[in-house]
Amino acid sequence: MKSLEDLEKLKKEVLEKMKLRETEDKIKVVVGMGTCGIAAGAREVMTSILEELGKRNLNDVLVSQTGCIGMCGEEPLVDVLIPGKEKVTYGKVDPQKAKQIVAQHVVNGIVITDWLVNKIE
Repeated sequence: MKSLEDLEKLKKEVLEKMKLRETEDKIKVVVGMGTCGIAAGAREVMTSILEELGKRNLNDVLVSQTGCIGMCGEEPLVDVLIPGKEKVTYGKVDPQKAKQIVAQHVVNGIVITDWLVNKIE
C-alpha cells in the first residue's frame, strides 16, 4: 500500500465483500444436508427450492445448508427464517412440498402448519 487512495480502495473492496455476508434483512431457507438428510432426499429438496426461486426470480432469498440437527426421523428438514418472525421448521419435505413452501411461505408469508416440526401449541 503506497497511498491514502490505495487504503480507501481497499476499504471500499472490503466493505463490498462484507455486504454479501449481511443477511439480517433477507429471507433465509436452510436445508438439512447431514448424512441422514441426504439419504432422505435433501439434495432433491435443495434443487427444487433453487429451481422454484429461480423460476420466480427471487434473487434476494438466501439458501444454505446445515448438518444434522438430531431429528433424523423428520428429514429432509427445511428451515424458513423471515426477518422479524420465528424460525419455522418443516419436516419430511419432498421436492413438491419444497416448491409449495417457496410459493406459500417464502412468497406469501403463509406457514403450512401441517408440515411443521416445531409446532407451537
